[in-house]
Amino acid sequence: MTPTVSIIVPVYNGEKTLARCVDSILRQDFRDFELLLVDDGSTDSSGALCDRYAREDPRVRVIHKENGGVSHSRNMALDQARGVYLQFLDCDDWITPDATKLLVRTAQETGCDLVIAEFYRVVGTRVSHKSGIEDSSVLSREEYAEYMMEDPADFYYGVLWNKLYRRAIVEEHHLRMDNNVRWCEDFLFNLEYVLYGERFAALRAPVYYYVKTKGSLVAQSATIANTIRTKLRVFEYYHNFYKQVLDEEDYSKKRLQVYRFLVDTAGDGGVPPINLPGTKKLGDERSTACAGAVYGEGVLADAYRHRKLLDRYLEPVALQQNLTLPEIRLLLCLSYSQQIDTRKGLADFAGISRSTLTILLQRLSLRELIRIEDIHPHRQEPTKRTAVPRRLKFAFLPAAQPVLEALEGAVNDYHAACFSGFSQEELVQYAFLADRIKKNLQAALQ
Repeated sequence: MTPTVSIIVPVYNGEKTLARCVDSILRQDFRDFELLLVDDGSTDSSGALCDRYAREDPRVRVIHKENGGVSHSRNMALDQARGVYLQFLDCDDWITPDATKLLVRTAQETGCDLVIAEFYRVVGTRVSHKSGIEDSSVLSREEYAEYMMEDPADFYYGVLWNKLYRRAIVEEHHLRMDNNVRWCEDFLFNLEYVLYGERFAALRAPVYYYVKTKGSLVAQSATIANTIRTKLRVFEYYHNFYKQVLDEEDYSKKRLQVYRFLVDTAGDGGVPPINLPGTKKLGDERSTACAGAVYGEGVLADAYRHRKLLDRYLEPVALQQNLTLPEIRLLLCLSYSQQIDTRKGLADFAGISRSTLTILLQRLSLRELIRIEDIHPHRQEPTKRTAVPRRLKFAFLPAAQPVLEALEGAVNDYHAACFSGFSQEELVQYAFLADRIKKNLQAALQ
């Protein structure tokens, strides 16, 4: 069968980082992929490690070749790739467990030819979130090119590894890496690809961990003369790209912006390895689960596992919608709490304090996602000192609709993970038993 995604990883002397990279791929939530590991004449144990992965997992294929550089390795993998989509990684880096799933889902739901995602920039033990296009709508080629023009040398647009490509476009136009370019070769491939793509989408969630290492290809432009010569050649590609994408009048107006590329240098949103605002310690960028609790026994461990698994699928939704995890949790609670009509009841249902509930409701109201109204009960006896609780009335506003749709997808992912491997008969039996348990709990809590 044709895999949905071909994931391509060039490998050269990567024995220290390769396992982290490959493990992150093989542990993806999305399973329908092939992994092409291209051993580019490694002189360490990388080749043997690649072969071991291929023996252990049928989705892994290994290509051994003489050393020819990363572009040659990628081209050889493209010649053998079979997937509907293409995804690239460098062997120094790794991806989040939901990376491929989120990229493919975005491509399939939007019908886009290119999905571009946010990423994490890792320096030592510190990590920062690198964002880009904030428009969540489908972009035309011209609209995408306009965004790229604002920061032409940014890694967000230039690299391969934060994107998902449609292989049919690559093959139809025989797009390949230029083996003669040692700087910005990724960017040149992207420029060529964009010329043939029609629909583009930005995934507003970081899914890739980029680690800049010594000896990177950018640093290999050894002399000033080589750097200038290469940059002028790349600029010629860039200049011609905009002459094709824009009409003559628009190009004339924006020529100065195009020429900015000559003075800009490749940027990746780097973060210094110290604790500055906007950076986090590696491992704190997303919520994590305590291993001891995950493998624990008992009712509390069960509840913990369910909560952390749900959080795992809620968090990307929060990132995409520019919300915090507590805010997205409360939105989910509101979507299930139609029968709860007091702040006390809602706080209890959400498992938070009333003061926290008030803060979160205010934030969601300011974002124009919900409308909240406290209804004061009519008092028959004004002098009576007994407090009568105010009823809470809320409504979702139009801006909340895409968030609610994303939440529905997250809940479906949660259920799919819980019931992975269940037969239809087992699902029916579980539903029957779960309904009996629910009724027992309701009776006990009355």
